[in-house]
Parts: sequence; C-alpha cells; structure tokens
Amino acid sequence: MSSSSSHPMPASPRSFSIRVPATSANIGPGFDVVGLSLSLSLTLTVTVSPPTEADPPRPPLITYSGEGADEVPLDAYKNLTTRVALYVLRCHNFPRFPHNLTLHCANEIPFGRGLGSSGAAVVAGVLLGDALGGLALPTARMLDFCLMVERHPDNVTAALVGGFVGSYLRELDPAATDAASVPLSEVLPEYPPDAGEGWGMDPPQPPQGIGHYVRFGWSPSIKALAIIPRFELSTAKARSVLPAEYSRKDL
Repeated sequence: MSSSSSHPMPASPRSFSIRVPATSANIGPGFDVVGLSLSLSLTLTVTVSPPTEADPPRPPLITYSGEGADEVPLDAYKNLTTRVALYVLRCHNFPRFPHNLTLHCANEIPFGRGLGSSGAAVVAGVLLGDALGGLALPTARMLDFCLMVERHPDNVTAALVGGFVGSYLRELDPAATDAASVPLSEVLPEYPPDAGEGWGMDPPQPPQGIGHYVRFGWSPSIKALAIIPRFELSTAKARSVLPAEYSRKDL
C-alpha cells in the first residue's frame, strides 16, 4: 500500500463520542455463541483538529480514566483501541492517524473479570477507524474487522450491535479461511522502539462475511446482575479447567 493512493483526512475540526458496552457471553447453553450487552461502558471522546502554525502536527494524544487507567498504554501504537483503528484505516488506504488527534477513554469495564473489556476495546477501535476515515462501513463489515482481532464472536458481536445476540463464525472457502486465520501479529504488528509511522503499512484484509449473528428478544422484566471478583482471570486460564470433550448425554 503506497501513500500516493491514500485518501486525505477531513480537514475541518470535529469532535465525536463512541460508547461501547460491556458484555457477558457463554450464556446458558450458548457457549461461544450467546452474548448480552450490559450497562457498563467504554466511552471515547475524540477531537481532530487541523494543524496550524500555533499547533503544528503531532502524534495522537491519549488520556485514560476509570478502570485500568494505571495499566493501559497511552502510546497510540501500543494501545489496543488505537492499534485496531489504525488497522481499519490502513485497510482503506489511510496510512496514518490524522494529525492532532486527541482521544480520551473513560472506562467503566473491569479488566479480566468476564465482562468483555478486550472485546469492547476492539469494537471501539473499529468504530474509531470507521469514524476517522469517514468510511460508513456496514455493521456486517465492521464485524469482519472485529473478528480479525478477537476470534470469538460472542462478546464483540454483543458489544457492536447491542442487546441479546447469538453469533457464530461462517464456514468460509479455503482462501477466505486462510485470510481470516492469519496470526494476530500480522493484523496488529508490534511496533519496535525504532519504528516510525511507516511500520506495518500492508495489513491483511479481512474476508467478507466472517461472522453472522441473530438478535433475540429480551424481556424488560429480566435484569442482569454481575458479581465482579477482586482478582483478574484470563480467558485462556478460565477455559483450561473445562474438559476437552463432553458426552452426548451431557450435551
């Protein structure tokens, strides 16, 4: 991808907000399928200003408050949300962030507690990339980008579309399966200390239609109550206690 074919970023100053809900997944028998959005949220407040003589071009400025504020990287090339946004932009021939991007993240979602904090960060990144580039991607296409980063669809789908949803990965043809299965290190390359803006300019494009979802009804009389432990537990570690196989009787 060359910068000569890139699109110009909108030049006028603008501000907008993005709100992504927490989620709970693996609900009831819907392991890896059923997800529910909740009232806690990750909110991005975004401002893009055109450079002036008094305020020359600068890298993205990130501030963070709330849950995880003392552990989230504030470097745009290390922060998960902005790395995902840059991936979306570069897949659409925007080689870099707009100049003078200011981003504040206000997070209510605890990390490592089963409330979809990483899924919310990924969805926020896709929505941010879409907004910065003025892409107007349809929901199904935004889900493709989410699933290139977060390979389980349950949390990210509920965070993206809201409500009570069932989601699954489609059976793709061999070429699309290979494209959707590239290592995460190729989708979101790590930036070494000496890397400049030109690092990672040729990201893998997501195939069309990686995932599909169905929205279910949810009775207003049913309320969700989350009991949040005081310790973190990774998804991989939590899943390691499950048996590798289940009997037909158990299923």
